[in-house]
Amino acid sequence: MENDVQQLVQAIHDNPVRIVFVTAGAGTQALSDLLGVAGATRTLLEALVPYGQASFNDFLDQRPRQYVADDTARLMAGRAYTRARWLESEGPMVGLACTATIITDRPKLGEHRAHIATWQPSHLCCRTLRLNKGFRDRAGEENLVSRLILNCLAEACGLEQRLSLPLTAEDHLEQSVYDYELATRRLHHGEIPYFGVQDNGRIRTTDAHPQVLLSGSFNPLHDGHLGMARAAAHLLGKPVAFELAARNADKPPLPAPTVLYRLAQFAGRYPVYVSHATTFVEKARLYPGATFVVGFDTAVRILQPRFYGHSHANLCAALETIREQNCRFLVAGRLDGDSQFRHADDLDIPEGFANLFQTLPPNQFRKDISSTELRESGQKGSR
Repeated sequence: MENDVQQLVQAIHDNPVRIVFVTAGAGTQALSDLLGVAGATRTLLEALVPYGQASFNDFLDQRPRQYVADDTARLMAGRAYTRARWLESEGPMVGLACTATIITDRPKLGEHRAHIATWQPSHLCCRTLRLNKGFRDRAGEENLVSRLILNCLAEACGLEQRLSLPLTAEDHLEQSVYDYELATRRLHHGEIPYFGVQDNGRIRTTDAHPQVLLSGSFNPLHDGHLGMARAAAHLLGKPVAFELAARNADKPPLPAPTVLYRLAQFAGRYPVYVSHATTFVEKARLYPGATFVVGFDTAVRILQPRFYGHSHANLCAALETIREQNCRFLVAGRLDGDSQFRHADDLDIPEGFANLFQTLPPNQFRKDISSTELRESGQKGSR
């Protein structure tokens, strides 16, 4: 092992960051370097090499449009990060991913390139290296990609050390960063009404118009939320996104670090939006035309006059505003305290507004689970 590599890897192992590392096509030298210096167990939670297409698709839980692409690297890093959270409940974590195509035993028509991404709650960083094709042998291309991977990891750890990269004028290195911490600050300062993070990490602001939204606090995100989203997508024939309520009518606003931590549960998996809208009237104005997927308990609160100045007339005016925004509710049933299963037909809906509330049939979705029960029992959320 080269001396500069050994020194950088040692500094990484001495850092508190834990990682899940996923790579395909190149980058196994970086993994070997991490394992080749004492202290790897302090850094590496898990390493995966999904080389075959079936393994790759299974890891992502989808077939990517292109296997070697920056979007795919971001998806991989997101999945690696959520995997790290599942394996390690505390401390700083990073999802590190590489997807690459370099010299093999047959000629390749396309360019030789590598896409490397690191996903953390505060931001996502992706680097694309386009190699000077034909200049290096496979060992040379692998060495360059692996050194870049270690540099990306060092940066994610907050280290200043970097390995030199033997780039030529025909090699091209690009970087893109998606800053979730900045977006959250802008939201808290009232500069933007909401923002979204796609499953591949891209940030969307007011150009986004989600068709179906499942809102909640997601503390934690669990299989009940995911099952509800899948059933709603199947019933409505539309994609479902999640919305994290940074403010709630019943609770104090979430601090920025909490928002970032909860947003990161969706990394590489599902699109998620975050806003300060405390009522569904506000949400309807932010997301016109959306169907809101809610549990029965939430639907009950939506219809309680106490949230509208204890006025039935104000409640009806709010429901009318929601209708004017072409929004409605899809209600999932739930067991109540008397072990009775309640659904939309059990709601006390003001006259004239029943068509705003549709039942998500229990034969399509029913999962008696709650975030409160998971927290109190010390269980984790969704994988």
